Amino acid sequence: MLLALPPILSPRNSFSTKAIGTILALCCISPICAEVRVPNVFSDHMVLQRNLANKVWGRAEAGESVSVEIAGQSHDTNADASGNWELKLDALEAGGPYELVVKGSNTITITDVLVGEVWICSGQSNMAWTVNRAYDYDLEKLTADHPQIRMVNFPQVGTQEPIWEHPQSKWQVCTPESVGSFSAVGYYFGKQLHETVHVPIGLINNAWGGSAAEAWVPRNRLEQAGQYSAMLKQYDEMAANYKSLEEKGELTDKEKEQRDSLARLVKGNHRPANIYNGVLKSHLGYGIRGAIWYQGESNAPRAYQYRDLFPLMIRTWRDEWGIGDFPFYWVQLADFRDEKDSPGESDWAELREAQTMSQALPHTGQAVIIDIGEGKDIHPKNKIDVGRRLARLALADVYGIEIASRSPEYASMKISENKVVLSFNHVDGGWRPFDTASPQGFSVAGSDKQFVWAQAKILENGDIEVWSSNVASPVAVRYGWSDNPNVNMYDSANLPLTPFRTDNWPGVTVGKE
Repeated sequence: MLLALPPILSPRNSFSTKAIGTILALCCISPICAEVRVPNVFSDHMVLQRNLANKVWGRAEAGESVSVEIAGQSHDTNADASGNWELKLDALEAGGPYELVVKGSNTITITDVLVGEVWICSGQSNMAWTVNRAYDYDLEKLTADHPQIRMVNFPQVGTQEPIWEHPQSKWQVCTPESVGSFSAVGYYFGKQLHETVHVPIGLINNAWGGSAAEAWVPRNRLEQAGQYSAMLKQYDEMAANYKSLEEKGELTDKEKEQRDSLARLVKGNHRPANIYNGVLKSHLGYGIRGAIWYQGESNAPRAYQYRDLFPLMIRTWRDEWGIGDFPFYWVQLADFRDEKDSPGESDWAELREAQTMSQALPHTGQAVIIDIGEGKDIHPKNKIDVGRRLARLALADVYGIEIASRSPEYASMKISENKVVLSFNHVDGGWRPFDTASPQGFSVAGSDKQFVWAQAKILENGDIEVWSSNVASPVAVRYGWSDNPNVNMYDSANLPLTPFRTDNWPGVTVGKE
């Protein structure tokens, strides 16, 4: 039986082969695909999460009996009226390799299955950034023979309809030949975990460069939240206009340009729910320990909105994964753009603040990298320290390793005449200013809200005293409050002080949607 290709799959269309493969996966319906199937996150070299009743799911003929076997255990179920089935395995200890065998009208045998620790690696381009584009790739690949570290990459597909599988996504074993295509942040995170915890590590990379946080959230959760109705309406109107042009037939050159522009928006990585459906949905529910996230650049112009949007995304993922409040760690935005001669406002600083505020959610944390960005490149090449700082969070919080994990954070302030005394949390082993003996990067303001650079001194008890001869009655202090601040404060574990402000004066992104 031959299937006619719809216009979207025409050879004249600019879609990639990967996208076509994904769309064909959507089109695969009974009886053509009545045999038992599992999505491609279940494939050779996969890693199952240890000590968890891992879910396995797939499709088959309606009512068909399906069994799954691994490591001496067997479980049975029947496909529902729509042909969907799922079951749970008994929890396994770290180990392997095993075979995972799925039986129905046909048999699927998945080989070289390990059991260990599985982490989602998500976000935008700085998470997608591969090892072969990061610092010291030539050195890293010489020794990147890690048979117990595996990664699977998912393609970039934006759609409002859930995609069940991505046929091109396959697990890879880490070798000198394969490591170059791994997410660099994910790899260095996973490598540190493996070398410390000594169990297999599985890394699921679904990052999409340039993506906005709202694209990772299902539409119903955005609708329920209420404050995103204007955003949803805007994209609905774009989609309607795009559909109208697609159905029109013969188009003028101007209409073709308009159609192509709308296509990029409608199918792109900013439209609400697009990545949730097109990427995440295909492996949502796969057994994991937690997630690491590097994103925010695309949402910086709407940083105040991110205060609500980012926690909403985290809560939604946790709800839909169904394994409780799994650990969720992220990378705070790095320093970027030109340095400023005088203190001022910054959307990137406000986005960093929104990220810091999101730590109010349980089992979360952020890796502060205000010290390793590149002013002229939004993609800093030092991914080693990024991965390791994320690993510190996981090692301390999840695996019980006694290690410094959280960057110092502002705790409180008190004003004494013309000086402000600041107290901090998480200062491991005391302060270690870089390059100069005195703290740099502080500014102070009076009630006029005009900030000027300030002097600062570390007190014997670890507090920091801040003042300026130009501000007789200070009321607020900021540190690292710019796109690319000149800062130098670390603790003895070499973790940088988290940028902060003591005031809550309205920022430049208030009200932007």
